[in-house]
Amino acid sequence: MLDLADDLRRWLAEEREFAVATVVSVGGSAPRGPGAALAVDRDGTVIGSVSGGCVEGAVYDLCVEALADGRARTERFGYSDEDAFAVGLTCGGTIEVLVTPVGAGSPVRPVLESALTHLSGGGPGALAWVTDGPADLLGRALLVRPDGTYEGGLGGAAELDRAAAAAARGLLDAGRTGTVTVGPGADAYCAGRPALFVQSSVPPPRMIVFGAIDFAAALVRVGKFLGHHVTVCDARPVFATRARFPEADEVVVDWPHRYLRTTRTDARTVLCVLTHDAKFDVPLLEVALGLPVAYVGAMGSRRTHTDRLRRLREAGVGERALSRLRSPIGLDLGARTPEETALSIAAEIVAARHGGTGAPLTTTSAPIHREGRTAPAAA
Repeated sequence: MLDLADDLRRWLAEEREFAVATVVSVGGSAPRGPGAALAVDRDGTVIGSVSGGCVEGAVYDLCVEALADGRARTERFGYSDEDAFAVGLTCGGTIEVLVTPVGAGSPVRPVLESALTHLSGGGPGALAWVTDGPADLLGRALLVRPDGTYEGGLGGAAELDRAAAAAARGLLDAGRTGTVTVGPGADAYCAGRPALFVQSSVPPPRMIVFGAIDFAAALVRVGKFLGHHVTVCDARPVFATRARFPEADEVVVDWPHRYLRTTRTDARTVLCVLTHDAKFDVPLLEVALGLPVAYVGAMGSRRTHTDRLRRLREAGVGERALSRLRSPIGLDLGARTPEETALSIAAEIVAARHGGTGAPLTTTSAPIHREGRTAPAAA
């Protein structure tokens, strides 16, 4: 939904009434992921997309119906063996869509306005929608901030709102978007335990590239394309310059291991060590392999890798930590140029994030998008 933030904020300022359809769950090869949204106003104007075209017409009709009767609703769309071109997803997946009317007096309207202003402005937080449970709660929303404060409510007891905010904050703390069931305290306040779709908005994940070499310049471009906040770090001021890395968010002149000890990292951070010089990368990897980051890769030949492992063991790095090191860095694409090498590294980062094998899809038979494989994130 945040992709539509500017348009939706304008609609709110113009006091338009509209309905928003949001993808709250997917299965199999769905064309768009959770959080994708489509909105329709009273005049029939449409913005956004939930499926890339497969079910847009049916979702449009649901939005019109929601505006007419003022009720939220959910609908599941999937592949139909009887008629692959009927309303459904011909790609073979399924999506569940929540449709919420945002009328002039809707209790959701002020929450949505606050959320769009806060989240689109770069503030961290999560927008949580009730997608299942008692009918009177469906479509209710909360804006939850990292400190646990929240706006909006589910229209019931304060205890239920607090339980919902705590559940949403759990996903926000991990930077994840997904569904969570409110409980156990909710049982005392409603017949069913409501399910929430939580769309988290957090700063982009960091990519820190150590080694101001030509391969680093290509990796910076690919990292930015993938949505990372990219930092280049090198101890040599003549190489670590803004002129050489204009697309990087930061260029830092410092000893890599010293910088890594003091900078912010989290479970989404990827560390790419391109120095392939023992005096830089051994002390750096000692620090890196002790951090709970998403990915640690190091460039170098197999001979360099063997020597690097020996030095790290001598420095006291254990086998469990060494098993996290991806070296030589990247997937086997036969890469030669800096750009091809950057693509190889990026492909391995994506595979690590989602639990992919890196094997050609033509040689595998498992579903392309397998549920439950996503590594801790988060977009």
